[in-house]
Amino acid sequence: MSVDDDPGPPSPPARLRVAVVGAGPAGIYTAEALTRQQEVPVAVDLIDRLPTPFGLVRHGIAPDHPKMRAIRDTLHRALDHPAVRFVGNVEIGRDLSCRDLHAAVDAVVYTYGAALDRQLAIPGEDLPGSLAATELVAWYTGHPDADRSTVETALARARSVVVVGVGNVALDVARVLARTPAELEPTDMPQHVLDTLAAAPVEAVTVLGRRGPVQATFTTQELRELGELAEADVLVDPADLELDGAAEERAATDRVVSRNLAVLREWAGHVPRPGRATVTLRFFSRPVRLLGEDRVTGVEVERTVVDQDGRASGTGETAVLPADLVVRSVGYRGGELPELPLDPHRGTVPNELGRVLRGGEPAPGEYVAGWIKRGPTGVVGTNKHDARETVATLLADVAAGVVRPGGGGADDLVAALRATGADPVLLEDWRAIDAAEVALGATRGRARTTLHEWETLLAAVKEAAARTR
Repeated sequence: MSVDDDPGPPSPPARLRVAVVGAGPAGIYTAEALTRQQEVPVAVDLIDRLPTPFGLVRHGIAPDHPKMRAIRDTLHRALDHPAVRFVGNVEIGRDLSCRDLHAAVDAVVYTYGAALDRQLAIPGEDLPGSLAATELVAWYTGHPDADRSTVETALARARSVVVVGVGNVALDVARVLARTPAELEPTDMPQHVLDTLAAAPVEAVTVLGRRGPVQATFTTQELRELGELAEADVLVDPADLELDGAAEERAATDRVVSRNLAVLREWAGHVPRPGRATVTLRFFSRPVRLLGEDRVTGVEVERTVVDQDGRASGTGETAVLPADLVVRSVGYRGGELPELPLDPHRGTVPNELGRVLRGGEPAPGEYVAGWIKRGPTGVVGTNKHDARETVATLLADVAAGVVRPGGGGADDLVAALRATGADPVLLEDWRAIDAAEVALGATRGRARTTLHEWETLLAAVKEAAARTR
């Protein structure tokens, strides 16, 4: 072979271009799994509707949990990878269709979560003073879409609060509402949230569980934190802790249940002390009607019994609990994204090991991870295993030739978005928002204060850009 015939070094393999829709834990863990594997070179665009990353770590974990919220420091490392690009302030279905996104890349992984609440479906649920936990949590974490007026109006006269549900979010809500201003002051809550909570006249919070303590889904750590409130007493009816044979058997074999019962039994002898708020955990009680004409004034609850399979049924015995505010925390479900199938009962995208199913058949190049894949279960770290499973499925499809690196459009996604008038927020722009929040927190001696308005968040980006010109 002559020198002229030498083909030279082989061309580098084409990079697999992946768009991940949703920059919460599931999306970030998906990006991390893609960049850590060595089989296929990748380029990942991590797209989010908000101009900020981290999803429920930023707008779901209660602000009085600084150690849990510090998970975002770990998540940030994935954003810093050179093969990952954060593309915030971009809404699929508004700025870009699913079809156009799929045409621009080789594969799309949808990780946009399950942010819609489930309803109680009882009379009076639509009265003013009845809120979903999603509304309250969005407000106190500074989500830019939070309905300030509705939440703050409800809190202004809330002396008695009923929280329906016995999961971790329900306990978060109860704990935040029972905290003193001094306990909340060091958090990164927006200042208007701190001011509203300080002025709220909350004296009693009742947490309702339609089944027994054995079926409660909160973790022991979350439960114990109720007992650490500075000026609130936790109350439990000892009768609710009397277990039947099936419940005793479950408690003996489930360590979480056993630990939860031990904590609850410590509180069973508590009595309310003068001048202190109360947090009452009331089991075997289901709401059947919210009372009131112009707004919520009470909750009619029915006593329940639980069978050996853990199913609750009503006994016909009812009572009325006074309530100025009712917060339902009975689960989440995924919302529809235009052009993407959704199981309306499960609130998830039909899938097999992360492959999106359309009409029961895998859709080439379309995947899901996180809550929109499996439903709202597990903790933050559960999404890591889930994301790895989906990425393994994607790589198997690459190996089988179902997905081909370099098959997506040639145009840069960000340039294409800007050409349509969209204003994507990139990683350096997010850093400007981050710095502005840290600076705002420093004015009051805090590590951070969350910016909560769309205009303020985007203004921080523009101001930082102006300073670098």
